[in-house]
Amino acid sequence: MLRGLYTAYTGMRNEQKRLDVISNNIANAATTGYKTESVSNQSFDDALTLRIKDQTTPFKADVIGSMNLGVKIGEVYTDYGQGSILETENTFDMAIQGKGYFTVAVTNAEGETTTKYTRDGSFTMTSDGYVVTSNGDNLLDVNGNPVRVNPRATDISIDLFGNILADQVNMGRIALVDFENYDYISKYGDNLYDIVEGATMIPATGTIRQGYLEQSNVDAVSEMVDLITVTRAYEANQKVIQAMDTMADKAVNDVGRV
Repeated sequence: MLRGLYTAYTGMRNEQKRLDVISNNIANAATTGYKTESVSNQSFDDALTLRIKDQTTPFKADVIGSMNLGVKIGEVYTDYGQGSILETENTFDMAIQGKGYFTVAVTNAEGETTTKYTRDGSFTMTSDGYVVTSNGDNLLDVNGNPVRVNPRATDISIDLFGNILADQVNMGRIALVDFENYDYISKYGDNLYDIVEGATMIPATGTIRQGYLEQSNVDAVSEMVDLITVTRAYEANQKVIQAMDTMADKAVNDVGRV
């Protein structure tokens, strides 16, 4: 009976994690460059069950069989598929068509600057000509330096390969990078990615489209359907716990009285 309570509990805990992931996807359905997360489930390994303290066989623990101990989260994984491209006509809005990431220099609260990666191409230009993210982090060029253009230029264009021209003067080339295996990158803060040990960087094959933004690849309708499914599964586990609680109450108070 207690095993049934535990199994239902693992089910509720699993559905709660799925609910958190789905809620985060829905909340970021309009976030530029956001990539959908999903959850896989798996069962615990079966445990061998033995009959102990049975007076019919006092010196032997008989094998009853295997018992499953419930469900757990297998893996939280990310769908890195291309999002739709929306035209904005803003000079420093850039979308990556294909595979690749922008590189940005992120400075933390301690003043330490590290390189991070993003698909969010909603950049702006500061008064002194630096191209930055919405958080003020510098976009980097192929030499690892902050991208800077002439703030007084009237004609700024960015070609498919990231070359920036300001009034026909070449201001450098935006760095695009990719990774051999996306299992070696992890989410960092607001729509950024960091690399972990073992990551292999490769040249990006994607191209840059100026005046466009890549939208989130979240399918809001599918997420809402999954949300309903998770809610029903959570309620089903609740009913199991209620039923087990009722059985325990009867066993203690009614059967015990007899």
